Amino acid sequence: MKSSRILSLLSVGIVTVATAQNPNASSPSPAKSSATTDDKAIRPFHFTASKEAVADMRKRIAATRWPEKETVTDKSQGVQLATIQALAKYWATDYDWRKCEAKLKALPQFITTIDGVDIHFIHVRSKEKNALPMIITHGWPGSIIEQLKIIDPLTNPTAHGGKAEDAFDVVIPSLPGYGFSGKPTTTGWDPIRIARAWIVLMKRLGYTRFVAQGGDWGNAVTEQMALLGAPELIGIHTNMPATVPPDIDKAAFAGAPAPSSLSSDEKHAYDQLAFFYKQGLGYANEMANRPQSIYGIGDSPVGMAAWMIDHDADSYALIARVFDGKPEGLTRDDILDNATLYWLTNTTVSSARLYWESKLAFFAPKGIAIPVAVTAFPNELYQAPRSWTEKAYPVPRVLRETEKWRTLEARPNVEPVG
Repeated sequence: MKSSRILSLLSVGIVTVATAQNPNASSPSPAKSSATTDDKAIRPFHFTASKEAVADMRKRIAATRWPEKETVTDKSQGVQLATIQALAKYWATDYDWRKCEAKLKALPQFITTIDGVDIHFIHVRSKEKNALPMIITHGWPGSIIEQLKIIDPLTNPTAHGGKAEDAFDVVIPSLPGYGFSGKPTTTGWDPIRIARAWIVLMKRLGYTRFVAQGGDWGNAVTEQMALLGAPELIGIHTNMPATVPPDIDKAAFAGAPAPSSLSSDEKHAYDQLAFFYKQGLGYANEMANRPQSIYGIGDSPVGMAAWMIDHDADSYALIARVFDGKPEGLTRDDILDNATLYWLTNTTVSSARLYWESKLAFFAPKGIAIPVAVTAFPNELYQAPRSWTEKAYPVPRVLRETEKWRTLEARPNVEPVG
């Protein structure tokens, strides 16, 4: 793997972007060709939303029928009315999707058909001749947009205080059913199948040696890539590692008191897991059981944004601060660029189906046998303790984070622990 600083930069960009998003409106279709199931061509891609689609989105936001204010003074009933109304006001009046669109158009983007589905991806090659190829996978409610800030630090590290040997070629695909990728019309597109597709993609790009990174669904896909045993994959990095011992996971899910044998780091992780299982699983349970039923949030931009903002407490806390007038790294545009992408591509339901498809345990160790680098962020669903991590992975490189890393703009020079 590359230097600890580059891994740190990578993780800073990825973790904090659990923003609010999803879609529906008149959704402009991505550029298409007459590709067949076995077409291996790589086609250039660009996207321009129609004026009508953007205007329709704003009209729907302005026409939102608001409920009464929550009956509590905290966030215990969900996204507070003042917060979501501030988001809606900015989204309908001052927000400019064209700025995000211009950023995307400035990047090399492509479509290729794998296993019958069009896969969209950004592909930026470093100017450094020995750059290590890396495929980076987003999660829900994320997208390729949350990765844009890390592209230059990874491909051009010398401009960011790094060394030439720290450089990566970067491949950032959109998950099937997300963003500009195609929407599967048959079942079976779980993280394992996506992992196979990603290996095909990297080999189709001519790479015979590469690494992979992911968090959230990106972690599930990345770990499955490792388990498939492709010799080209030489290591992975994750910011949402699967390290939780089975007995610990069972106790946390049941809401049992933390075992007395836990260290302070383990107790902290246990408390985070127990809170998530009790307070933060509602969105996942709904999408895992009835993804097709969420028509409402696919028909209302504000309903979609509220659903995605509130999907877990830490993400909500980061996002709500921005619209409560306390920005700290994420901006209003960071959040709404991602939300608008979901909306314009009408991928609310198609993205949710991944929860229905997957039968994997998120946090259970998988027995990966290639080198693994792990970053443990305090604002993840749980901050994996080093003790669990070293048992779950054979060659972990555990990177710790400071409070400063909670913002996208921070670029601390962090060294590995131990």
